[in-house]
Formats: sequence, structure tokens, C-alpha cells
Amino acid sequence: MKSPRFAICVALSCTLLGACASSNSSAPEARSPADPWEPMNRNIEAFNNTLDKAMLKPVARGYKAVVPTLARRGVSNFYDNLTTPLTAINNFLQGKGGAGVSDVGRFLVNSSIGLLGILDVATEFGLEQHDEDFGQTLAVWGTGSGPYVVIPFFGPSTLRDALVMPLDIIANPLYHYRNSSVRDKLYILRGIDLRTRLLNAERLLEDSADRYITLRESYLQNRRYIIYDGNPPVDEDFYDEFLDDESAEDDAE
Repeated sequence: MKSPRFAICVALSCTLLGACASSNSSAPEARSPADPWEPMNRNIEAFNNTLDKAMLKPVARGYKAVVPTLARRGVSNFYDNLTTPLTAINNFLQGKGGAGVSDVGRFLVNSSIGLLGILDVATEFGLEQHDEDFGQTLAVWGTGSGPYVVIPFFGPSTLRDALVMPLDIIANPLYHYRNSSVRDKLYILRGIDLRTRLLNAERLLEDSADRYITLRESYLQNRRYIIYDGNPPVDEDFYDEFLDDESAEDDAE
């Protein structure tokens, strides 16, 4: 299964920064059925983007400029390791016992030999990195995604995923660390780490006519991709629509 870093590049690009979106929402009849709350979502996206420009992006740029690449990789590995128990739980809940056992082994190896996950030793041992959460589990169980929604401070999500977000937070070992002073600093560093990973990825949006729609579609498509473990079913409606358009063009010629 793929590394979660691909999902981070798209999904979390929204999670911490939000996008610079057009202030003019689509007409009701032109809105995507997946995004019935588009006017509200655009306003929240604009708020998130203002926050990002004022705080998160400058800090991330400074962090990248000052901290060596090797050290930043260690920080990323550490936080990725902390999400491994969440991944293991959800693999078991989805009936992927083998992947769940692998995740447990990965967490134990990286937390010990890998110095609390700073070194990704488990990958060298053949223990693959997975990416699962409670929203994906509900999807596997047959729960629909619900409307697309942008959450203040957190960014794009779906109603299904937003409702189970507290479970994802609780499943992180960092949540249970009792020293709040240290824990809060680690949360801040986590945010900086995630935002720094996105500095290169966001360049893909520079030429977009409407960054809000580009991010929304990228997020939803990527979410579908990871829910199906990188092998989503063919969208028959898309191909039917594409073939109809091709036929219309041929008739016009």
C-alpha cells in the first residue's frame, strides 16, 4: 500500500492552510452536488487562508530555511510513527488483519530501535507504511461521505470524516501525554512540520483559475483514492459523459 505522504500533499494542504479562493460562489444550479454549502465553505476557506498567510506559511518557510533536511525528516518520521496505532486500529476494523499486525510491528520497531520513530527502521525491515483513519473505516463499512465541508482552522473534509475526527485525535498517543506544556509544544511542531511539507506541493495550484474548486476536487479525488487503497473503481458516469461529449463533437464535424 502507498505511503500516506501522498495524501498529506493533497489533503493536508487544505488541513492547515486553506486556499486562496474566489469570493464569488457558483450559482446554485452550477454547484457540485458534493458541495451544497459552497458559499459558507468559501468564506471559511478564505479565513483559513488569511490565517495561513499571516502565521503558518512564514513560520514554515523559516523552519525549512533554518532546520537541516535530515533533522526535518526525523521530525516527520516521529510524527508519522505516532499515527501508526491509529492506522493499526482502523486496519483491524476494516478486516485487514495482516496490515494491522504489520502496523503494530512497525510501531514497536520504530518506537524502540528507531529512537521513538525518528529513524524509520521498520521500512528497512519490510514493514510497509499504511494510511488509515476512522473516516476511511466508516467508508469501508458503507457510510456515505456526505457533503463536502471546510472546517475552520482544519480545512477541507466531508461531513462523515468531520464527525469522527475526534476519534482520530484520541487515537494518537500524543493526546494522552499528561505533560500539557510539552504536549502543546509537540502539537505546534507537528503543525509546522505538516505545513512545511506542503510548501512545494502548493505550487501545483498557482495556475488554477479557481483554487477553491481545484483543492476541493483534488481533496475528494484523493480521499476516494486512499479509501480504495489506491485502486478506486472506474467512474462509469464520468466515462459515459466523456463519450457523449466526444460523440457530440464528432456529429458537429
